[in-house]
Amino acid sequence: MEVTVAHVKSGKTLATLNGLSPKTTIEDVKKSFQKSNPKYYADRQAYKTDPRGKMLKNEDTLEQIGIKNSGKLYFKDLGPQVGWTTVFLTEYAGPLVIYLIFYFRPALIYGAGAVEKPYAQVVHIAAACWSFHYAKRLLETVFVHRFSHATMPILNIFKNSTYYWGFAAFVAYFVNHPLYTPPSYGDKQIYAGLATFILAELGNFSVHLSLRSLRPPGTRERRIPKAGSNPFTWLFHFVSCPNYTYEYWAWIGFTVMTQCLPAGLFCLAGFYQMAVWAKGKHRNYLKEFKDYPRHRRAIVPFLL
Repeated sequence: MEVTVAHVKSGKTLATLNGLSPKTTIEDVKKSFQKSNPKYYADRQAYKTDPRGKMLKNEDTLEQIGIKNSGKLYFKDLGPQVGWTTVFLTEYAGPLVIYLIFYFRPALIYGAGAVEKPYAQVVHIAAACWSFHYAKRLLETVFVHRFSHATMPILNIFKNSTYYWGFAAFVAYFVNHPLYTPPSYGDKQIYAGLATFILAELGNFSVHLSLRSLRPPGTRERRIPKAGSNPFTWLFHFVSCPNYTYEYWAWIGFTVMTQCLPAGLFCLAGFYQMAVWAKGKHRNYLKEFKDYPRHRRAIVPFLL
């Protein structure tokens, strides 16, 4: 059995793969194509049955996609790839280091006079919260997360880092500024925001642990996420992606605590992006699982 591989845009034939069978998977096709085109390692390849169709999964067999004797697949180059772990470590280490530079070395940013004015208590709390959040993310990347895909396009590491690193500098500049003033309602506002932040961070971590248990090590198996005995996971009753829900709640708490406009803008930007991701995951859940709870929303209980 032979399969012709054509370029997804030009339609030009790139290779003819022989010795395949109806049970051959797309992952096997990638390995076969790589033998004649070493530049295109498996993680860099994507295939479609139609130029405008969806990308096929690695576990799909030729028989399942309608190729039984011979046929054609359309190849798409995903570009140079980098591991998800590397991307996340780069994204999250940057904001941690950048923020702490503003906090520990204000004279480098604002001039020598900056060290003469002591920080307000909320500035110390904000630095601790920011550091805790990104340290948690780094540890989760190494010890908790299991990724369904091994890599992502290398250009994403620059795009994502620009977002995280840029906002880190933006928020840190104003919160640690010598002219920064504490929140209008004093300790009540500070500790209300801090309590929200801490509870949301605990919720986010609890959901990440719950999601980890859904995918056995070394597999790409997907299951319906469900609430467990941990009260923080009960948010699964209402939304598909409570990890994102807790994430934006944490930054709402940080914004309230610091009463800082750049922190609020960071919260809004993050919410928008997470809402896009959550809606995409929610749609996939509904398509993939016939018994998926229809009453759930993507990220905001009862609304979105």
